[in-house]
Amino acid sequence: MRWLHISSAVLLVGGLLYGRMVLKATSEALSPDSAEKLSDSAAALFRPRVILYVLLLLLSGVYNILVTPGHTTRYHIWLGIKLLLALHVFAAALLATRPGNPRRARMMAGAGLSGLIVILIANYLKGIY
Repeated sequence: MRWLHISSAVLLVGGLLYGRMVLKATSEALSPDSAEKLSDSAAALFRPRVILYVLLLLLSGVYNILVTPGHTTRYHIWLGIKLLLALHVFAAALLATRPGNPRRARMMAGAGLSGLIVILIANYLKGIY
């Protein structure tokens, strides 16, 4: 379950950052109509994966929390911050993959950055109990 959780997080965050950096740069070299078509097509293909990764993260995250009880207050504070940021990643990823979204690149950048912070906090949480 831990492997499933980590791999889902990495695939979600990596896909968001790829969408922001690579697809945004590619779109700038195309005409506005072609760029919008490319962006919508890529988002439509990524959306089912986003939904899958979010579901896998929720299921594996709940499982991981339930099988490791007895943490300190500091752990729970950081876990709460991590969960709030993860909710931001989920919401922004789902909204960014809607068709015709003119703020897609910005939303993917914000979600990707929040996702990296979530991974950083998760690494910190692994060391404290």
